[in-house]
Amino acid sequence: METKHVLPADIERTSMAIITKELQERGICLPEENEAVIRRVIHTSADFDYAKNLVFTENAVRRGIASLAGGAPIITDTNMALAGVSKPSLKKLGGEVMCFMSDPEIAEQAKKDGTTRAVASMTRGAQKYPDAVFAIGNAPTALMRLTQLMEEGLRPSLIIGVPVGFVNVVESKEEVFAACRKYDVPAIVALGRKGGSNVAAAICNALLYTAVDALDPARRGWQG
Repeated sequence: METKHVLPADIERTSMAIITKELQERGICLPEENEAVIRRVIHTSADFDYAKNLVFTENAVRRGIASLAGGAPIITDTNMALAGVSKPSLKKLGGEVMCFMSDPEIAEQAKKDGTTRAVASMTRGAQKYPDAVFAIGNAPTALMRLTQLMEEGLRPSLIIGVPVGFVNVVESKEEVFAACRKYDVPAIVALGRKGGSNVAAAICNALLYTAVDALDPARRGWQG
């Protein structure tokens, strides 16, 4: 095999060109505001279903970018998502990304309450950072807890709801999206079973790269 496109920026730029071409061949025209997010998720997953599965509340992307540009923190439900979020971009914006899932006190609280660490993590995050961006890629119980918290008055900057799986996944996504629309909370949700921590991180990065004017990979250097 002849090796081409060995530099990271060149690989990404070529991949995005392939995605654009295949979207056109499939007759899919992405809304301009949401295009960077959808393309980033397809780039991460190689799954064109996300062109249809990802749904957005009105102006969710614009509002999410504005919140991150203002330094809003990101709270995730997995350390995998935490690892995947662009730290250089966050640093430029004065933000940070956190995951409480491995904290001993979270495990203790979850055991005491008879619930999951994901639920306890969302409760902690909402208490400490009510204006955070919540990026959920694994636990439907995290989305269910966020829905409950919104009913109680929580108004986060953005909810990214993309857990993957078969149990409570579809329902939790539909419920959180409906609650976000009801309470005017920006939301980006992958309807159906598909998703994952990598997808949650990809959505965060699409917003971050836009906020720091680094959608072109050459502007991010080697690390992104």
